[in-house]
Amino acid sequence: MSTKIPISIAGNLVANPELTYGESGVPHAKLRVAVNQRIQGPDGSWHDGEPVFHNVSAFRALAENAANSLKKGDPVTVAGELEFRGYEKDGERREARRIVADTIGPDLRFGTAAYQRSSHTAVAGADAQVEAGVQASAAVEVVSAPAYSVSTKNPVVVPPFAPAQGNEMTF
Repeated sequence: MSTKIPISIAGNLVANPELTYGESGVPHAKLRVAVNQRIQGPDGSWHDGEPVFHNVSAFRALAENAANSLKKGDPVTVAGELEFRGYEKDGERREARRIVADTIGPDLRFGTAAYQRSSHTAVAGADAQVEAGVQASAAVEVVSAPAYSVSTKNPVVVPPFAPAQGNEMTF
């Protein structure tokens, strides 16, 4: 029996993410995150408390993106479910816990990040089927367009497809 509890943590990666592929080909990334509590002493000075280490598992696109984007020492935030599992090893009953991540990202309190959207053909294909004619090719272009320009360090502005017609509101 396993128990799952929603959880969100912020800490630092202890090692580079380990990316493996299961027998069915599903990507699985294992991460280890250290969370330190800041403690204020009686004299008003701050110091780090005892670190708590969390094992984090990510699957599919999240696993691949985390393995390609993150490295040891990076500050990260993780949201997911805390999972407790019981098992038996050498005749002894043991318990393990891990966080199965729904989202992982850099902690922007300590630096900046440049977001780059992954180009997944499944997403572009679904958009192309919904849209028709000229708008279909425009939708695919928007999916693959970068959201940030490295050369100018500014966001990329994409004009809208077409102005709204027949839905104007006046006051």
